[in-house]
Amino acid sequence: MDIFFLGTGAGMPAKLRNVTSIALKLLEERGAIWLFDAGEATQHQILHTSIKPRRLEKIFITHLHGDHIYGLPGLLSSRSFQGGDSEVTVYGPKGIKEFLQVSLSVSQTYLKYPLTIIEIDEGVIFEDKQFTVEARLLDHGIPSYGYRVVEKDRPGTLLADKLMAAGVKPGPIFRKIKNGETVTLEDGRVIEPQDFLGPAQKGRVVTILGDTRFCENAILLAQDADLLIHEATFSRDEEKLAFDYFHSTTHQAAEVAKQAKCKQLCLTHISSRYDRNDWRELVKQAKEVFVHTDIAEDFMEVTLPYK
Repeated sequence: MDIFFLGTGAGMPAKLRNVTSIALKLLEERGAIWLFDAGEATQHQILHTSIKPRRLEKIFITHLHGDHIYGLPGLLSSRSFQGGDSEVTVYGPKGIKEFLQVSLSVSQTYLKYPLTIIEIDEGVIFEDKQFTVEARLLDHGIPSYGYRVVEKDRPGTLLADKLMAAGVKPGPIFRKIKNGETVTLEDGRVIEPQDFLGPAQKGRVVTILGDTRFCENAILLAQDADLLIHEATFSRDEEKLAFDYFHSTTHQAAEVAKQAKCKQLCLTHISSRYDRNDWRELVKQAKEVFVHTDIAEDFMEVTLPYK
């Protein structure tokens, strides 16, 4: 599981930071990429990476401000010409369906793949055998959601030597045991999977928040997360400005991580008023509250190993 930052700026594109887009790379887990927000020029940012748009499976939009959605129609359109033929599902607040339908219709864009658009409410918005995604409303003037991505625990390593010592030959039985199934052998013996599997691999948790003031739902979504990605549009000393514009400061983002007992915090959505020389100070401010803090930059990648 890798998190790749395609855009980490706030409001409008800047030379050092494009507007918001974050790719959750699940290539090992499901051969897919999930995208969170698609600000203007997201597809241009992708051109400088190894990310393949045909791998896009799901796109989660936090809110409908332009710096989070203006790149979406172009990305969806270009995907048709880049070998993408599998279904893409877009999740977002009410209005995302109209935005995409009008954009694609007026531009007479034809997609060569199925596109599903789901306008979400709070709660679990997706679940399968591997992952659960929960959404909650934040505090941003317009509906803005945060997403909590929870990977379900994976079975432990198959103890193949122990199975063979018990007289079980490699093949379909191995696969069933690896999948957690109880198996009855031809001689009547019952093989319980827990006896032939190592400790389960604990699933990882990533929380990606949209723009927000400090709020309780941010803490709930981030509870015990391995990684919290939180906007920090303003510095510690600009708390009033952050409140007036429905954003957060470095200290407030760190306070969410602290209260939620996260493992790691990554600051993003950084205002263009801060140049490269200021970024170290922004991280220093956050570390005053939560030491395990880093600041995202465009094209930065964070890897989350299994626990």
